[in-house]
Amino acid sequence: MSVIQTELPQGNKWFSLGNGLKWLVITLFALFACYLVVLMYAQGEYLFAILTLILVGLGLYVFANPRAYAWRYVYPGMAGMGLFVLFPLACTIAIAFTNYSSVNQLTFERAQSVLLQNQFTSGHAYNFSLYPEGQKWRLFLNDTQNEMLLSEPFDLNAPPPTLKVEKTTAAPTEEAAPLRVVIQNNKQLGTLSVQLPEEKVLRMSSLRQFSEIQSLYVLGEDQKTLLNQQTGVRYLPNKDTGFYQAVDAQGQWQTEVLSPGFTVTVGWKNFLTVMFDEGIQKPFISIFIWTIAFSLLTVVFTVAVGMILACVVQWESLKGRAIYRVLLILPYAVPSFISILIFKGLFNQSFGEINMMLEALFGIKPAWFNDPTMARSMIVIVNIWLGYPYMMILCMGLLKTIPDDLYEASAMDGANLFQNFFRITFPLLIKPLTPLMIASFAFNFNNFVLIQLLTNGGPDRIGTTTPAGYTDLLVSFTYRMAFEGSGGQNFGLAAAIATLIFLLVGALAIINLKASRMNFD
Repeated sequence: MSVIQTELPQGNKWFSLGNGLKWLVITLFALFACYLVVLMYAQGEYLFAILTLILVGLGLYVFANPRAYAWRYVYPGMAGMGLFVLFPLACTIAIAFTNYSSVNQLTFERAQSVLLQNQFTSGHAYNFSLYPEGQKWRLFLNDTQNEMLLSEPFDLNAPPPTLKVEKTTAAPTEEAAPLRVVIQNNKQLGTLSVQLPEEKVLRMSSLRQFSEIQSLYVLGEDQKTLLNQQTGVRYLPNKDTGFYQAVDAQGQWQTEVLSPGFTVTVGWKNFLTVMFDEGIQKPFISIFIWTIAFSLLTVVFTVAVGMILACVVQWESLKGRAIYRVLLILPYAVPSFISILIFKGLFNQSFGEINMMLEALFGIKPAWFNDPTMARSMIVIVNIWLGYPYMMILCMGLLKTIPDDLYEASAMDGANLFQNFFRITFPLLIKPLTPLMIASFAFNFNNFVLIQLLTNGGPDRIGTTTPAGYTDLLVSFTYRMAFEGSGGQNFGLAAAIATLIFLLVGALAIINLKASRMNFD
């Protein structure tokens, strides 16, 4: 009893020390997280700040509260899903309702700040020369009216942000620096702001001149209107287009806009454009149909080829089965981008080995990259080659789960090889393969790498307002719209199509799951 009384305080001491250390770590982590949140907010990254605050707050609650002990094992996975899946999806959907593009990337305040930084050079210019002053230099200015100005000595290696000059009656007696020195120090001279006695500012405008620099735009009293000091034109922010747009004396919009623009909410405009703009609607519908056909053909043929080859290499009477297995699995071991580039060379119309063989055997040279039908056929062939080894490996494993008694019973009934395959092997393989086939369908629905490396979507369609090709899938069509559009990179429209792709793939996956009547419980 006495031993217990002497050891309990020691145990409580260690318990208190461990508990205090835990709270110290939690406190330090919370302070660091708060610092990150404040830093993100100060940088204008409001969404990331809110997301970080939510995840850190939930994490601190889960790991600090004993009642939420069970959630400690689930929270990391949920946090990862929220950070890497749900958050990008939410951002994509949010962008789909804006005019976010290559010319409308900034917030209104940031776009206004960028425009106010624009400057222009007035007509009054001064010729300049550099004169040595010991280890430093003096800047001598003179204009057409014979006004002469001389600066204080300054260091060219560390020029001051503002250099003051005073009027003088004559140039320095030293020999001026040659043009070579000016060229060598062009970058340093370009950073100089020369302040005249009347408070005007000059900036370097050429290798021999400094000119008066003024702000191109000034902000009006309403803190929104911009006035062009060079032309006198007024600009107002157009909340419908996301640009500062010129207005006349009556306040009517003119055609001139200022770039960069700013991001505004456009509602369902991007979705309506996809549905009703003929230049986008027609290729979108055709590409959608081709995407489904491509995904279905790939799944059907990869499963068929993989299943048949798995049955062949599992055939006990076949000699050298191990060698065949290795050779047939090789396409899966080689990185897909290397295989795609090799096939791009093999299908070359003029020098590819495939056309050479076809010409020698049948006298034909298909235009694989120029004819839409041949290009699509090539895409399907290459994708089957890349995908069948995966299905073959799965089928090889599933074949081992089929009891031999079934084949023995069928042999006793006089069944042949094909009857065994279609009545025993295929039904027992297709059911466990169905979820994987659905996953394969979803993957090929968004198979961007194959299209980008092999055809880049070509051959291109004619008469569309956005880049679109006959082999484009919806995902590559979205990419080309976002990054290759001739009218600017339209991320908002691309995000709208990406949102539609997400809904379509999700709906097709649900339909496939229901059609297969699989019970995953």
